[in-house]
Amino acid sequence: MKTAIQTADAPAAIGAYSQAVRAGDTVYLSGQIGLDPRTMQLADGVEAQIQCVFANLAAVARAAGLGLDRAVRMTVYLTDLAHFAKVNEIMALHVAQPFPARAAWIPCVQAACASSSRPASASARPSAFHAAE
Repeated sequence: MKTAIQTADAPAAIGAYSQAVRAGDTVYLSGQIGLDPRTMQLADGVEAQIQCVFANLAAVARAAGLGLDRAVRMTVYLTDLAHFAKVNEIMALHVAQPFPARAAWIPCVQAACASSSRPASASARPSAFHAAE
């Protein structure tokens, strides 16, 4: 059985998907970009977008009764490698050791982000959270 999870504290889904889904003891979060959930507009500047990405992910995790410290795996998407250090700095404010396994994708998403109706500089997607103690 699966249960959709949603919160007004993160951007509403803009399509046929859920902000998160719980299936048994695992919670799967959809990816987030740096949208302000109140205005549905991208935050100004890459640092503000990265902060917003992690704030949105944390809000969805909280709605599931979890924190980002429970993330098992995360994928980060960037349009420029120059932003990688800032992602690490901001991510470290939201996760604790042991850190989740992580992959970072840079060039392959650049064209998609730039041509999108909401061209984001960064996005992130935790793959799963283990919900049981």
